[in-house]
Amino acid sequence: MASGRRRKVWAALATTVAAAFTSLALASPTTAAPAFPGVDEVVKSDNVDHVANIPKQAPFDTLANLNSDIAFQGKYAFAGNYGGVTIYDIGDPRKPKIVSQVVCPGSQNDVSVAGDLLFLSTDSSRNNDSCSSTTQPVTVKESWEGIKIFDISDVRNPRYIKSVENKCGSHTHTIVPGGKDTTYVYVSSYLIDQNSVGPDCQYPHDKISVIKVDHKKPTDAAVVAEPVLFPDGGNPGDGLPYPEITRQTTGCHDLTAYPDKKIMAGACMGDGVLFDITNPLAPRTIDVVRDDENFSFWHSATFNNKANKIVFTDELGGGGTATCNDTIGSQKGANGIYDIVGKGDKRKLVFRSYYKIDRDQADTEVCVAHNGNLIPVPGKDIMVQAWYQGGVQVWDFTDSRHPKTIGFFERGPLSNTQLQTAGSWSAYYYNGYIFSNDIQKGLDVLDVTDKRLAPAKRVHFDELNVQSQHSYGRH
Repeated sequence: MASGRRRKVWAALATTVAAAFTSLALASPTTAAPAFPGVDEVVKSDNVDHVANIPKQAPFDTLANLNSDIAFQGKYAFAGNYGGVTIYDIGDPRKPKIVSQVVCPGSQNDVSVAGDLLFLSTDSSRNNDSCSSTTQPVTVKESWEGIKIFDISDVRNPRYIKSVENKCGSHTHTIVPGGKDTTYVYVSSYLIDQNSVGPDCQYPHDKISVIKVDHKKPTDAAVVAEPVLFPDGGNPGDGLPYPEITRQTTGCHDLTAYPDKKIMAGACMGDGVLFDITNPLAPRTIDVVRDDENFSFWHSATFNNKANKIVFTDELGGGGTATCNDTIGSQKGANGIYDIVGKGDKRKLVFRSYYKIDRDQADTEVCVAHNGNLIPVPGKDIMVQAWYQGGVQVWDFTDSRHPKTIGFFERGPLSNTQLQTAGSWSAYYYNGYIFSNDIQKGLDVLDVTDKRLAPAKRVHFDELNVQSQHSYGRH
C-alpha cells in the first residue's frame, strides 16, 4: 500500500482510472452488469466459515486509520494500523480479545516480532520520532522516518524503547535471524516521484538499510549496512500512461527472506529478484525478472516450502484502484508464478502462469493483489491471500502452470457511489485458522473446512513473521 506522500499520487491516479471505468461501462449498454454483493454483504464459498470479527476500536476506527500487516507470537496477534498497533489474544481463535492498543501514528506501521521485541515501520515524514509526532514535509532536514522498536515482554503494556532513522523511511521491513541474540532488520523503502525527495532521500535510491539488533542491548540497535541492490539502476520504467505504466525501480516495496535456504525474494517496483543472503549484510543478486507487459508494481513475494517457486504480486494502482473487472482483465494486476530452475548462482526465475481472483468487483471497490502466506500442507503449494475488497482467497499453485481456487471470503463495497479503500490488507494462516486484518472492518477469523487443508492443522508455529519464511519440517 502506498503511504504518506505516495498515497496522494496514487489517489489522483485512482480517480482518473475510476472515471475511465465508469465511461467504459456507460459506453456498453448491451452488456449486462454483473450482480455484486450489497454494501457490507458477506459472501463466501461453502468451505469457508467466518467464525469471528472484532471491529476497529477508537482511536483506530476512522476511515483514514487503515489496518495493515499482522505478526504472530504464541497466542497473540500483533496487528498494524496507521494509528498504531492492536494486540489480540487469539488463544481461542473463535473468541479473540483485544489485550492492548499502542497509539503511535505513522503509516504504514508494518509490524514484526522477535522474542520480546516488536518492530514498527514509519513511512511518513514526521516532525520527530515520538508516538505523538505529527506530519512534516520531507524537505525539512529534521524530519524523521524509520523503524521504532518496542519491548513487548508485557503485552498489556508495550514500551517504546528505541528508534532507528532510515533514508526514505521504512515502508516495510523484514527480519532475518543473525545467530544467538541477534536479529537483522531489512528496511525497504522507495521513491515514487520528485515529491518524495528530501535532504535524506535522493535519487538513485537503489539500496536497503540493514539494522542490527542485539536482543540483550536492543537500545544499541543501529544501521550497519546499506547494500546497493541495483547497481545498474534497475528497471527504468516505461513511462506509459497509467494503468499500463511499469514503475521505475527506486528501491524495494517488500523483501521476503527464507533464512533456512539463505535466499530472499525482492518485489522491487519494476523488478522481481532472487537474492542470496548467505552474508546477511550483503545480499547478492542471483536473478532478475521483469514483466513490462502485465506487471505494474512488483509488491510482495512468497516462496513455496521447497523454495523452488516464487509467487510475486502486482499492486496495480498502488492499492487505490478498482482493478478486478473485465476492463483490466485477468492478467494485469495478477499474481505471477515463477519456478526457480537450476542450482546455486545459475538459478533462474522462469515464468509459468498468472493467477487472479475470478470474481468481478464493483468499480467502487479497491481490489488489488496483496499480502498472504502459505498454508502448511506438506507436499502441496497452497496459499491464502488478501485482495483488499476482493476479499480473502485460498488457492493452490502446486501445478505452477495451472493454479486453481479452493475457497474465498469477501464483503461487498463500503459504498455504491464512491471508490473507497477497504477490504483485507493481510490474510495469513496461523496455527489452524486464517486471520485477516480488514482495513476498515477489523480483525476477521476464518476456518477453512476443506479436506485438502486438513494436514495443515497439525503444523504449529511459535512465532510467525510472514516475510521471514521457515520450513514446515522444523515445526
